[in-house]
Amino acid sequence: MILFKSPFFRNKLANNPRQRGAAMEQRAAHYLQQQGLVERQRNYRCRRGEIDLVMQAGPTLVFVEVRFRRHTQFGNALESIDWRKQQRIRCAAEYYLAQHDWSGPCRFDAVGIDGAGQIQWVADAF
Repeated sequence: MILFKSPFFRNKLANNPRQRGAAMEQRAAHYLQQQGLVERQRNYRCRRGEIDLVMQAGPTLVFVEVRFRRHTQFGNALESIDWRKQQRIRCAAEYYLAQHDWSGPCRFDAVGIDGAGQIQWVADAF
C-alpha cells in the first residue's frame, strides 16, 4: 500500500481521475469566487474542445483551464498547457462566444494545483 503525505490522496478520489478532476475544478472555482469572479458555467463542451470553467470578472468573460499535477518532476501544472491545448481552448471559446452572443472583452486564465493543494492562478495566461 502506498501512503501519500497529502490528506487528499488518502481517500478514494486518489484512484479515480474523473472524480479527482471534478474535485480540482471545484476547488479552483471556489478559489476564483473568493477572488471576486462569478461562475457562469462549468465543463463547457462542444465538438471543438472543452473549457473547464467560464467565469466573469466585471465586464470581462474569463475562460479558465484548470490543471493538477501530483508531482513536478516533469514540470508544474501550468507548464502542461501546451500550444495544442491552448488552441483547443481558443476554438471552444470562439464557439461559446458565438453561441452566447457575447460581444464584451474576454481573456484566458490558468489555474494550477500541485500535490500539496497549493493553487497558482495566472490571469490572462495566453
